[in-house]
Parts: sequence; structure tokens; C-alpha cells
Amino acid sequence: MSFADLIDLIVGIAVIIVLQLLGMLVFSWMTPYNDLEELKRGNTAAGLAMGGKFLGTAIVLGVSAYTNTSIWHMALWFAIGYVCLVLVYWVFEWVTPGIKLSEHLKNGNVAIGTLLCLVYVGMSFAISSLIV
Repeated sequence: MSFADLIDLIVGIAVIIVLQLLGMLVFSWMTPYNDLEELKRGNTAAGLAMGGKFLGTAIVLGVSAYTNTSIWHMALWFAIGYVCLVLVYWVFEWVTPGIKLSEHLKNGNVAIGTLLCLVYVGMSFAISSLIV
């Protein structure tokens, strides 16, 4: 491995970390409760939903990194995939009008947390199949 390859690797990892954290920050802004406070309280449902968001974001980011040789193209495809993942939340909220997802998560409804976790992970695989 050359010095230039090492620098490319370090820059790539740094960009991936920043994009992952930025993605999680945006998701935390979407929830009407404080994600970290719910985790401190031991709220398993909120933890499952947050973990699904993290893993879903990581899947989209990982496929973007794997399928693109340019950091700019990786970031662009991640942004497109991430917007799709955010839309999944809003569409899921829209198609379940009798269930206020955020209230159920804040109240610790593990069934809702598990479902949302798997929706994020499943949709991230589907979205990632479009990233080329």
C-alpha cells in the first residue's frame, strides 16, 4: 500500500464517519423526543428504532462507498439513498394513520420499535440495490 493509498483510505473513513453521524443527526431531528434521553431511560423501543436507523444508514453508506471510486460520487449516492430512507419513515407514518409512531416509541412499545428497525434495515437493502 502506497502512502497515497493510505491517505485515500483515511480520507474515505473520515468522510464515512462524518456522513454516518450527519445521517443520525438528521434522524434525531425528526423525532419529537430526545433519542439519547430515551436511551438513557432504557427505552428498548427507541433503541431498536434508532439502531435500525443507524444500520439502515450504514448499509446505504456502505454500498455507496463500495460502488463508487470517487468520494464525491459516494457522498452523492449516499445523499440520494439517505433521502429515500427518510422518506420511508414519512411514508410509513402516512400509511399507518391509526398509530402515532413517535408516541409509541417514547412509551416503550417494543413491537413498534422492532417493526421500525426492520423497516429501516429492509428498505435500506432495497434502496441500496438502486445505487450503482
